[in-house]
Amino acid sequence: MDKGQFRLMLQKSLLAIPPEQRTEKSKKVCRNLISTLQFQSASTIMTYLSLPHEPDTSEAILHAWQLGKIVAVPKISWQQRHMIPVRISSLETSFSTEVASLRNPITGVPMPLQEIDLVVTPALGFDRKGNRLGRGGSYYDRFFANEELKAPKCGFAFAEQLIDSVPVTSTDVPVDFLVTDEEIMYF
Repeated sequence: MDKGQFRLMLQKSLLAIPPEQRTEKSKKVCRNLISTLQFQSASTIMTYLSLPHEPDTSEAILHAWQLGKIVAVPKISWQQRHMIPVRISSLETSFSTEVASLRNPITGVPMPLQEIDLVVTPALGFDRKGNRLGRGGSYYDRFFANEELKAPKCGFAFAEQLIDSVPVTSTDVPVDFLVTDEEIMYF
């Protein structure tokens, strides 16, 4: 199977999870993430704002704020095809959803890459080697390639998003560990 076929298969798998089960599984993924040493020791966490069918990061974000951590999310520049981490202080305001229902911060203070202690990253699929299959825009791969970014990269997914092997190219950047609703894997 090529990347496009895997993407279609994984999208169907995600959409097949009933909403109430997705909510429960999201809570489990967040609890597993919160339990990691990487989350506990991070002062600044970069995560993403979930699409409706993805594992919901909200509980982990709220917990990070309760612990006094700084939370940053990607601000996407669609024209330049890159993302900038910006600090947020609310999950309710200052977002646009003009492209693909993705919540994109309208405002926010840019975070220097060297200040980020953990990056929580989405994907459609992951394998047990840390390879990730994104949506095809390579935004995270380009972001991860920046030498100023030293933070560990954490995949965040439902168990249904694990596949035997993700097809990779030379520009694909794997994650350092993966958190699902069923397990935590380090690579």
